Amino acid sequence: MVKSALQASAFGKEFHWGVAISAAQNEGAVLEGGRSNSIWDVFARRKGVIKKAAKPSTACDFFHRYRDDLLLVKALGFNSFRFSISWSRVLPDGSGKANPAGIAFYQELIDECYALGLTPFVTLYHWDLPQVLQAEGGWESPLINRWFRHFAKVCAKNFPAVKHWIVLNEPSGFTTLGHLLGIHAPGRRTMDGFLKAVHHAAIAQADGGRVLRQYIPDTKIGTSFSCSEVIPFTDSPSDIAAAKRIDLFINRLFIEPLLGKGFPEDDRGIVQKMNRLNKSWKYASQMQFDMDFIGIQNYFPIVVKQNPFIPLIQASEVKPKDRKVPVTAMGWEINADSFQHIIRRFWKYGAIKEIMVTENGAAFKDTLQQGRVNDQPRIDYYRQYLEALMRCKREGVKLGGYFAWTLMDNFEWAEGYEARFGLVHVDLKTQLRTVKDSGFWWRDFLKI
Repeated sequence: MVKSALQASAFGKEFHWGVAISAAQNEGAVLEGGRSNSIWDVFARRKGVIKKAAKPSTACDFFHRYRDDLLLVKALGFNSFRFSISWSRVLPDGSGKANPAGIAFYQELIDECYALGLTPFVTLYHWDLPQVLQAEGGWESPLINRWFRHFAKVCAKNFPAVKHWIVLNEPSGFTTLGHLLGIHAPGRRTMDGFLKAVHHAAIAQADGGRVLRQYIPDTKIGTSFSCSEVIPFTDSPSDIAAAKRIDLFINRLFIEPLLGKGFPEDDRGIVQKMNRLNKSWKYASQMQFDMDFIGIQNYFPIVVKQNPFIPLIQASEVKPKDRKVPVTAMGWEINADSFQHIIRRFWKYGAIKEIMVTENGAAFKDTLQQGRVNDQPRIDYYRQYLEALMRCKREGVKLGGYFAWTLMDNFEWAEGYEARFGLVHVDLKTQLRTVKDSGFWWRDFLKI
């Protein structure tokens, strides 16, 4: 296997090289150990919402196999491991007493990370709200911030050994996909509900930071954003304006309140229109918190053009297939330069102490043949994106780490098990793990 000229050591001795997973996508064991249903367990039962009617009930069985899976993380050369805490496992009733069995599971997982020399990066919320809270309104309820603070407090008090926390995973993702478009759990499709969820999530990412800081003063706290460079299809004023409107929702909606800038505004008054729809759109000081790092999660750029038939934003995407650019199996554009551009753009806010790439990766049509998965396109992808990351470092961006998405093929939300992002292939019938060529590439790359 040909090694890249790029060296992991060039990023520095303290750099966090990791892989990321999430509870809902990997753990399985959905009703074991006192865990209650999450919104994804319930959403997946609906007809036609998940490809091939897939369900996360078993997933990768990480709940039972985490020790062996952590050995894989270590064997592949990584020094850090990102995972999330299932709110339903720790607080089965959503907001009451902690579940001892759930607490014990995560304590053992954290201990095992440290025993192997892996730094745990723990995400508080990675999209799996307890269904009992959804029944009371979920992220659209005015009580959600009280519930979330309690959850954060329970985690902070029980897991003080964790020194790296991520408060929310992609708030723009779970609010838009779950409350506006309805293609993710909980499957809601109302503008009013979306605006309430955005408002409450913006407060939650700051509240989570405040709770963690109170109970674990020596921890590093961040939050993660899904972000994409938004590019106008042409140089026309209408397409440029359309790109700015999309950028407001995709990239600016949560970072600017966090930095104390309040919700973003534009010359068409979109936010003002949203203000009139949602009377609770306020409390700017509650949405501000001084994070130790910002997590960037980037997979593709978005090219947009004006579309007067789309309500409010009057813009639509020009699909990569129509532009004839390289894509992954998901149809997502492969563009490492754009990855560099979005990191640079966030760094230019000026109030960010450090950037972590908390997710980046690609799905391809992997095939297991004679015990091997030859996924050269994924290797090429990672090489290009890491080279772009090094260019960011040379430009002066303070980078703290990079986490590949993901360790192993898992439950990929509405895609079910059809989209394979892993460095490790998983046979869903036998749970057999097979390291792909890309996993071995990482092992060689990380030999410092």
